[in-house]
Amino acid sequence: TDKIRNVMDMNTLYGGLAAALIDDPLWVMNVVSSYGLNSLNVVYDRGLIGTYNDWCEAFSTYPRTYDLLHLDGLFSAESHRCEMKYVLLEMDRILRPTGYVIMRESPHFVNSVKNLATGMRWNCHQRDTEDAKNGDEKL
Repeated sequence: TDKIRNVMDMNTLYGGLAAALIDDPLWVMNVVSSYGLNSLNVVYDRGLIGTYNDWCEAFSTYPRTYDLLHLDGLFSAESHRCEMKYVLLEMDRILRPTGYVIMRESPHFVNSVKNLATGMRWNCHQRDTEDAKNGDEKL
């Protein structure tokens, strides 16, 4: 859709989201956690752009820059280091007012984030993943 021009993959591993969207007319920033697996060289080798960031600190960007934020396992990976509410506030700062967030996490974090995000006046919808029988992840 023409509503989405700038996308951030907040916890990319190898740039898979950007590779899947390579033919679409949008720009994807791949962010590798500075405390996770050092895979930014793989992102660069695929011809994609990316950077490191510690999500317990602010992301260096002009406010309200991205239309879509995608995160897969970010809270599971970073919850021992910082509180979710601070990461959500940072997400709110860099997300445009009509933007979207797609989050793939464990049910515990999806429910916790849904409670916090509803308090931030976000519209939240919870879905099962393609492996709904397992129950390890929610969208």
